[in-house]
Amino acid sequence: MKKKILFIDRDGTLVIEPPIDYQLDSLEKLEFYPKVMRNLGFIRSKLDFEFVMVTNQDGLGTPSFPEETFWPAHNLMMKTLAGEGITFDDICIDRSMPQDNAPTRKPRTGMLTRYLDNPEYDLPGSFVIGDRPTDVELAKNLGCRAIFLNDNIDLLNPVTQGGEAGCEGLKDVCALATTDWDRVAEFLFAGERRAEVRRTTKETDIHVALDLDGNGRCHINTGLGFFDHMLEQIGKHGGMDLEISVKGDLYVDEHHTIEDTALALGECIAQALGSKRGIERYGYALPMDDCLCQVCLDFGGRPWLVWNAVFKRERIGDMPTEMFLHFFKSLSDAARMNLNIKAEGENEHHKIEGIFKALARALKMAVKRDIYHYELPSSKGVL
Repeated sequence: MKKKILFIDRDGTLVIEPPIDYQLDSLEKLEFYPKVMRNLGFIRSKLDFEFVMVTNQDGLGTPSFPEETFWPAHNLMMKTLAGEGITFDDICIDRSMPQDNAPTRKPRTGMLTRYLDNPEYDLPGSFVIGDRPTDVELAKNLGCRAIFLNDNIDLLNPVTQGGEAGCEGLKDVCALATTDWDRVAEFLFAGERRAEVRRTTKETDIHVALDLDGNGRCHINTGLGFFDHMLEQIGKHGGMDLEISVKGDLYVDEHHTIEDTALALGECIAQALGSKRGIERYGYALPMDDCLCQVCLDFGGRPWLVWNAVFKRERIGDMPTEMFLHFFKSLSDAARMNLNIKAEGENEHHKIEGIFKALARALKMAVKRDIYHYELPSSKGVL
């Protein structure tokens, strides 16, 4: 079996990068990145990645950064990591300055030629973990993917959109963007929870893309403004990246667009959940001004809907209120989840928006995954 590698940056990834001079040149500056010990130790013990440290140390060995100030903190860092079972198979340190354009300096691959075109290694299955766009660029140059330890994904856009020069195409190799080592370990251990569904009939053409572990980014266009607003609540308050594009027969009425969107979204949720191992399974109630909205759900595999919400208006925006129940029934069926929905209040807009927000929070709670208790949440042994 080919070997997979984690190419791991040091400063800003394993340890906090000193904010003023960026040099870890004293013991007083040594501070580990939050939660790195537990999670890297877990990855090292549970998975089969080799660990390779790849770090630029600008001018190491020069009068501005003498060797004797570097090694005490570095060696203590390595000794502390080793005490937690975190050892490295290779350590690659580049000492050049940025203006030198050295072939060994990240994101160039001069320090890593032993891994390139080597049949022993699975570079497409490997990752670079780092906090700068240059780390993502290194992943691109190596032919692997990146885990960007930075939640500002816009840094990976071209410079015209706020990123740095040379960022074109970096988003394509970025598998995960986060500042939380818990998420890094979860991603590497349990995998991605993304799904795409295309549903095409004579009445609608729908594309849904979902990342359960996203950041709440939404791009939604159903042709119904109020429906778009409600669906956006699911992504935003559920912490999921959600894309929905719908071309429906709105010249007939709204029915097919709303129903088929619910079916496609529900199928997408079911696919993204995968085995359901480690999930919380259950989940939520929230107030919204005059309303109290409760959405309790169970990803137990048995679809059911209990609906206890009455609407007095025929429409809210461009969405018929009779379609609310129908949307949640279709969603429940396709996602194979039990939904129990209740809403109290006077303002009709607040009531349905509260239901969608409560659904989002229920989903966020129920799909939360614990890799340290990676079991199926069922006494039956199946969901």
